[in-house]
Amino acid sequence: MTIPSALVERRRPELVRAFTVPKGFGDQTLRDRRADAIELLGGIPDAGALPTDEIAAATARVLAEPGVPALQYSRTAGIPALRSWIAAREGVAEERVLVTNGGFHGLALAIQALLERGDLIAVDNPIFPLFLRGAELSDARILPVPVTAQGIDVAHLAALLEAGERPAALYTVPDFHNPSQGTLPAEQRVELVRLAEHYGFLVLADNPYRELRFRGEGVSAEPFNTSSHVVHVNTFTKTLGPGLRLGWLVLPEDLAGDVAALRARQDSHSSTFVQAVIAELLTSDPGIFDATLDRARALYRERSDAFSAALEAEAPGVFEITPPEGGLFLWPRLADDAIDADRLADDASAEGVEYQRGSFFPSGPGTGADRHLRFAFGDKPVAVLEEAAARLGRAIRRQTA
Repeated sequence: MTIPSALVERRRPELVRAFTVPKGFGDQTLRDRRADAIELLGGIPDAGALPTDEIAAATARVLAEPGVPALQYSRTAGIPALRSWIAAREGVAEERVLVTNGGFHGLALAIQALLERGDLIAVDNPIFPLFLRGAELSDARILPVPVTAQGIDVAHLAALLEAGERPAALYTVPDFHNPSQGTLPAEQRVELVRLAEHYGFLVLADNPYRELRFRGEGVSAEPFNTSSHVVHVNTFTKTLGPGLRLGWLVLPEDLAGDVAALRARQDSHSSTFVQAVIAELLTSDPGIFDATLDRARALYRERSDAFSAALEAEAPGVFEITPPEGGLFLWPRLADDAIDADRLADDASAEGVEYQRGSFFPSGPGTGADRHLRFAFGDKPVAVLEEAAARLGRAIRRQTA
């Protein structure tokens, strides 16, 4: 896949820079892989962290209901029991919640319903590549905004706005940014919302990792959920399982009807059955979701810490690692400029480790993303991660020996 020219047009080239097309963008099968390859590619939750037994029991109860209403049509915005649970969790009115088929579906709906073709969209730089595919739906023009160690650079965005840039929307991952893992501080969230309200653009806050904080203090989503200029996107993908294909939008009151109307003209509604099962799971035992999160957080912290330690032991001083406070990824930087990042990826593949090189994530010049590696540790036991670190050490020694 190539990024269309419309995505890299710029009104002010001195202020915004074109994204590069990431190597391997949209194609995970470019290299032959060893049969025993350890894949550290995607943000996959560990099966042991998912409440499988509880989901099975909830499914049985749903199927035992007289008339089996879960196998019938339902409402476009979602079944009331699930919308009510989500609304309470988010601290918003139920009317603002729209159930979706996962997080990306929510983003696609927001783009199609709320943006005009050719609109300028400000985005994280570097950015989660899948969003650019969604932006193609509106033939969007892209305005990159640098991401720091604490999420999107709100001060840089303010400078662009003061210089005359007028995006219709801004896309960011505020909690455990993908790929860089930073979290936007509370005061910067307030300032981002202020800018959106002052300049009249929508913030698309994509938050699939928010619940997976395993270190440090959480940052409230209240600035997002109380503004009429924010669409807050979330999903059960990382917490209850990606196969459910279940997420939600928190929409401003005056936009909820428009997005629901678009949804009614597409797939009508998310699976009644899946919604009913998850609603039964979450409401029959009010503590089940937080108990599931507690297990997951402990597991992912253990794996994050063990993998970081193993990388340092196998390749001392090669990686600069900022311990993540949550999420499912490490984003280390190659500290030795003599190491060729692309060659390392190829050598690692030959040794039996697959990961996303930093250049996979579209970014403008000067971000340094190409000197980073993104490792996904969520679904790999500690022993497997330690073996991956040993293989990476051998790959590094191919260049440094």
